[in-house]
Amino acid sequence: MLTQEQAARAFPDEVVTRAVTRLVRVAGLARPVALITIDNGHDHTRPSTFGPQSLVSLNAAFDTAIAAEPAAIAVTGKPFIFAVGADLSGVEQVASRESALDIARTGHEVFRRFTDSTIPTFAFVNGAVMGGGLELALSCHYRTLSDNTAAIAFPEVFLGLFPGWGGTQLLPNLIGPDAAVTVIFENALSQNRMLKPKQAADLGITDVLLGSADFIEQSLAWAAGVVNGEVSVRRADIDRGAGWDAAVERAKGIVQGRTKGASPGALKALELLELARANDLDAGYAAETEALTDVLMTDELRAGLYSFNLVQKRAKRPAGAPDKSLARPVTKVGIVGAGLMAGQMALLFARQLKVPVVLTDIDQSRVDKGVDYVHTEIDKLGAKGRLSPDGVNRLKALVSGSLDKSAFADADFVIEAVFEELGVKQRVFAEVEAHVSAECVLATNTSSLSVTDMAAGLAHPERVVGFHFFNPVAVMPLLEIIRAERTDDAALATAFAVGKALKKSCVLVKDAPAFVVNRLLTRFMGEVVTAIDEGTPFEVADRATDPLGLPMSPLVLLQLVGPAVALHVAETMHHAYPDRFPLSANLRRFVEAGKTAVWQWDAEGKQTMDPEVAALWQAGRNPLTAPEVLDRVLDGVAEEIRVMLDEGVVAEAQDIDLCLILGAGWPFWLGGITPYLDRTDVSDRVHGKPFLPPGVASVPA
Repeated sequence: MLTQEQAARAFPDEVVTRAVTRLVRVAGLARPVALITIDNGHDHTRPSTFGPQSLVSLNAAFDTAIAAEPAAIAVTGKPFIFAVGADLSGVEQVASRESALDIARTGHEVFRRFTDSTIPTFAFVNGAVMGGGLELALSCHYRTLSDNTAAIAFPEVFLGLFPGWGGTQLLPNLIGPDAAVTVIFENALSQNRMLKPKQAADLGITDVLLGSADFIEQSLAWAAGVVNGEVSVRRADIDRGAGWDAAVERAKGIVQGRTKGASPGALKALELLELARANDLDAGYAAETEALTDVLMTDELRAGLYSFNLVQKRAKRPAGAPDKSLARPVTKVGIVGAGLMAGQMALLFARQLKVPVVLTDIDQSRVDKGVDYVHTEIDKLGAKGRLSPDGVNRLKALVSGSLDKSAFADADFVIEAVFEELGVKQRVFAEVEAHVSAECVLATNTSSLSVTDMAAGLAHPERVVGFHFFNPVAVMPLLEIIRAERTDDAALATAFAVGKALKKSCVLVKDAPAFVVNRLLTRFMGEVVTAIDEGTPFEVADRATDPLGLPMSPLVLLQLVGPAVALHVAETMHHAYPDRFPLSANLRRFVEAGKTAVWQWDAEGKQTMDPEVAALWQAGRNPLTAPEVLDRVLDGVAEEIRVMLDEGVVAEAQDIDLCLILGAGWPFWLGGITPYLDRTDVSDRVHGKPFLPPGVASVPA
């Protein structure tokens, strides 16, 4: 195990989480309870984590506890936070296999002391608990959980890691392998889905769920009952036969479906899940230590940490955003259009801003349909218990409709969500400008058209911004905020303030065709469609990108986006850059025929090609192999990114990575597109140089 001196020398920049032991007298126990509190000295906005020095501190606290010969040893956290896992900034400093091995081994040795203790150990989980924090809780004999805990999860597989300090061995043997698959694999690979306290209790992760007001007092009383035999704790019977086999197969299906086998951490987690069947901690922990050491030294993990830092840090301080003090207050929102996208936006604005939202459209039936959609969605939130009856009524009262745009007279922010045609949008903005104040921000949700052109005929073009959501609006975290040629700082600052209030991650984008995400996806998709046009079989072209581990194949993505929408964006890009964005006559025929998908699925989930699509597609006779398709796709994307950076579409390559992670589901373990292109030498092949400096998102040389 690392000593304090060794840890301090190897990781001098670690924010040390201290563990302090105190003795607490509890009614019903002759001896006190040793209560260890984990605290990094900051408030709840900076959660406690475990780095090498923090683990040494926890180990010393356990020594102090043992020396007191208590009736029980309990561990808890600072207000609202139990502990949220490993100090990822420390992981980034790991430059040798020996250092990685020290981290893996030390975590196991310290946490296992709670498991092997002859004195009963308890985890009083009083707040957010993730990763290594959850592994510490699982290492204890018993667990209580506060009913207001905001975050419970094993996010490691999402980051390209796996729970490596006991999680893969302890969790399936506590709650069963299938439930463990849900927590370790399914939730992590579903955009890091969190468990709610009741879900954790129902799964058996915690032994008892307690109120938050006097959580520590209740936990101590409950622990006393366990120690003196008044409280009996039952655990689930674990099926180590067919049930375990089925769970492993389900995990394999999730990993293959979500990562295509491209994430080393997910693959290691599968191996360790199978090993956990034996319930042998010596063998399991040894395997975890070796596997964790291996993964810590991979570029994929560094890429995952790079992604994490983009989402956690850069997304919260958008490059190029004006000073927030310039933002104007928004007390009412107008939405032009009442279709599905407009309805989703109205619901989001009302829920997050808590201000009146008015929808307009060309006839009353459309307005009514849009308002009804929002009200129905609010009722669903109430039925699920996410809103109180009073909250439902208040929220529904905020959303209304009108045929007359004069309803926007006192609005501070009006966004259009009408047909994607420049002339239509120009006319809408002209009509709105006749009714609103000169300070009202006019925003467009266009996915590809010029915001500058939309504002050209207005009296106040300086208040027009692009405000591009991704579908579904409530789920997708990215918001591309586009500055047109005459957009002023006040309008832009207001847009960023609204985006932040909507809990979106905002990226400033220059007014360029299709902005960031749609531009790159169109180039990506265009290379695949061109390969098919030239004669590459649909199946070969569609599966060519599997090595990337993307959430869906190109032709499935085409179905999700909608071929008509994809064709429209492709036409926009062809008009701007005809040499790099050719138009596919086959795709146009596909859309004109009213087709929405290449693939069909039968009742058993078997994929086949729509014969009508095969008949209308006129392919050439120059098929490519899957590796050739992938090379063409990556070369094209690398070329486009370089052009975008040269054009100043975003401030830096990191912003392109952030956009694809948050707006296109680019996997965390690939670290964004530019690190992947650098790591696979595509950048050098296309440009003769990498996008990022050496050592960024890769193991130090």
